[in-house]
Amino acid sequence: MIDSKTRALLRSKANTITPSCTIGKGGINENILNDILDALEAHELIKVSVLKNSDYTAKEIASELAENLNADVCGVIGGKIILYRRSSKDIKHILDK
Repeated sequence: MIDSKTRALLRSKANTITPSCTIGKGGINENILNDILDALEAHELIKVSVLKNSDYTAKEIASELAENLNADVCGVIGGKIILYRRSSKDIKHILDK
């Protein structure tokens, strides 16, 4: 779990990121989970877009993604979800100083 200052920092860094995945009417399936997991492992901080024709709200999808992927939800703004999960790869991590 991340604190509010860290969450605010991550939201500000995500401002310029384009969504790496789009969730539509079909909702969340195994392929989408794998795509998001790969993106989180590579980038640590990603945006997910939820289309208006989706059967679920962005907040419902965000909580399900966080639970299934062991990620932190940094924010849900409209139809955009910002997710963070520290990568297990040996890279320069976003939150390292």
